[in-house]
Amino acid sequence: MKQTSENGLPVEICEAGPEKKVEPPKIRVEAKKKVLLTASEATPFISTGGLAEVIGSLSKALAKNERLDVRVMIPLYQDIKKEYRKDFRYLGNLFVPLGWRSQYCGVFEYRKDGVTFYFLDNEYYFKRPGCYGYYDDGERFAFFCRAVLEVMPFLGFYPEILHCHDWQAALCALYLKTIYCFRPEYQYIRTLFTIHNIEYQGKFSLDILEDLFGIPANFRHLVEYERCLNLMKGAIECSERFSTVSPTYAGEIKDPFYSNGLDPIVRRNEGKLRGILNGIDCASYDPETDRALFANYSAEDLSGKAVCKEELQRMLNLPVRAETPIVAMISRLVAHKGLDLVKAVIEQALRQDMQFVLLGTGDFAYENYFTDLARRYPGKVVSIISFNPDLSRKVYSGADIFLMPSKSEPCGLSQMIASRYGTVALVRETGGLRDSITPVGAGGNGFTFRDYNAQDMLYVLSEALCLYRDKEEWTKLMKRAMTTDFSWGRSAFAYEDLYMEMLR
Repeated sequence: MKQTSENGLPVEICEAGPEKKVEPPKIRVEAKKKVLLTASEATPFISTGGLAEVIGSLSKALAKNERLDVRVMIPLYQDIKKEYRKDFRYLGNLFVPLGWRSQYCGVFEYRKDGVTFYFLDNEYYFKRPGCYGYYDDGERFAFFCRAVLEVMPFLGFYPEILHCHDWQAALCALYLKTIYCFRPEYQYIRTLFTIHNIEYQGKFSLDILEDLFGIPANFRHLVEYERCLNLMKGAIECSERFSTVSPTYAGEIKDPFYSNGLDPIVRRNEGKLRGILNGIDCASYDPETDRALFANYSAEDLSGKAVCKEELQRMLNLPVRAETPIVAMISRLVAHKGLDLVKAVIEQALRQDMQFVLLGTGDFAYENYFTDLARRYPGKVVSIISFNPDLSRKVYSGADIFLMPSKSEPCGLSQMIASRYGTVALVRETGGLRDSITPVGAGGNGFTFRDYNAQDMLYVLSEALCLYRDKEEWTKLMKRAMTTDFSWGRSAFAYEDLYMEMLR
């Protein structure tokens, strides 16, 4: 019915009718995207270097996104820490075809930090000390990769993103695209292959393609390169995307100087290439809470760092002098870490007021050189030929300058960890070092030099030692280093974007 308002305009009046039941709007729950990371190692279970830290930290960061179901598969090595192993849950076993063989595979599960970890067991391949360095590494990791694909129906878990890391997991991408892609349940899996170090490509003889790897001869062209089988090349060819662990390194591997011969393949596939800088686990590397330190401290209260330095000097039998800067290196002792630059000028550098501490293992020639250097410079040089995670944290926190003059460095974590502990990094501008450390002259968080030249490194080191005497400026620099965002949150977000791009 209609009535008239005070100003003469008609007004519609609704008469009361029977009450209608209003249905609440239906909320659409989107299914989680399934992501499976495959690699040869992962923290906290077993680690030989940066790859394990990336797998452990990246998976945890990705799992914080409620849209992702994140899982990880690694081999069940003999040396996996017993504190975790005792809580593994046995799911069952199956047999994995590999060439003419059919091998047992046990499947174990463990959940931590929102991530489901699977451990693939075969005592013939993995009940050995360590992870690598055996004559049959090709066969061992071929079994692992084939088992990753075979375990999927056993678990009822088919990922939308299969994220493979380094040559040990490269065959996952090849097997998926050559053997399993003809099965309907595998057809929607997209593969991302991440190169952590292009130097290690997984090269093998051509005559073992079918017998050892079980790949039909008609797919030989995918892995053949320079008269051998190259598993990294095959993974690049077969993956929807491939990535490196820093943007600068993604550009560098197109150059023959950095690519170890693989640059033609990288350039041919560069449309699929992405570079995403690694992060570090900031909860683990936190000077406020780290129990390995002599004293805890923060960017707001640095008093504990002075205690760490004093106690480190006492422990290493160095003169306890607060005004003398400690220059530290924690590194594998191999050529591409820039150790030839250090050898060329370290004795010149030692003429200045500084102490030098080296921690690491590697080539005998470098181990012997630095051991002899410590013998010739007592009270100035300490060389510890060891892999010691607890001691490394004491060195990170007690040193003043962290030296990392790498010839090539895909990402590098040590410069980020050192910065987190207020130890100012001095790096060469390559790979992830360039992406994470910016020069102090531009208001940055460390010291850098560009050319691979020993005198350039010595010049910048002398600058750093000079600035150390200016306590006010040095304190500001330490705080900038400590407050730089090296967390996995930023990196995980970039990987999530890449996953979604692949799915689109």
